Amino acid sequence: MIIHPEIHAGLARERTSVLLAEAEGARRARQLRRPARGRGRGRPVRLRDGSAVLIRPVRPADDGLLAEGFARLSDRSRRMRFLGPKEALSAAELRFFTDVDHRDHEALGAVDHVRGGGVGIARYVRDREDPHTAEIAVTVIDDWQGRGLGTELLARLSERACQEGISRFTAAVAADNAAMARLVRSFGGDLMRREFGTLEYEMALACAPGRRARSRGNAPGREALS
Repeated sequence: MIIHPEIHAGLARERTSVLLAEAEGARRARQLRRPARGRGRGRPVRLRDGSAVLIRPVRPADDGLLAEGFARLSDRSRRMRFLGPKEALSAAELRFFTDVDHRDHEALGAVDHVRGGGVGIARYVRDREDPHTAEIAVTVIDDWQGRGLGTELLARLSERACQEGISRFTAAVAADNAAMARLVRSFGGDLMRREFGTLEYEMALACAPGRRARSRGNAPGREALS
């Protein structure tokens, strides 16, 4: 069945509005709690093509980096990420994407270790009805795609999720987003359904009951820098 692009965009906007409203309530609640975990400085990593990035938790002050990174995305990459046309990020969206609690909502950003500037980001948002499940999104700017950055981001995000008691990821992937589909499948993702031009995947993390943990050594193309 062919779904008109405007329907895709409308569904994406509705979903985003719900997330923004929930995030604002959570942000106010966090002001009454102790400081969130997961705010480390990160560590430089060398990708399989030799390029270097610093992957670290996203902070509220990163809203400018996120806006600059979004501006460097092609129209197609924006559509792949937001499942519809997306011309700009609103102030509320920038706050949602950067002011995270690092527990129910984690975001890890990759910064060019040589020139600076954001080049990729991965996040999960915990399911309110199933605390062991979280939905993920991974975005890499166009000129950094194909270097293994998405794989590195998703690996680090999986580790953080396990630390917070999450054992399963879900992902809504545009039907024509072959790169993201390959990434999810490489982490054991299973296609569960097709809906509204998207593919719905589920993947059990290494910490899931009954699943053998992966080696904690460096994977191919994954080298920590001194």
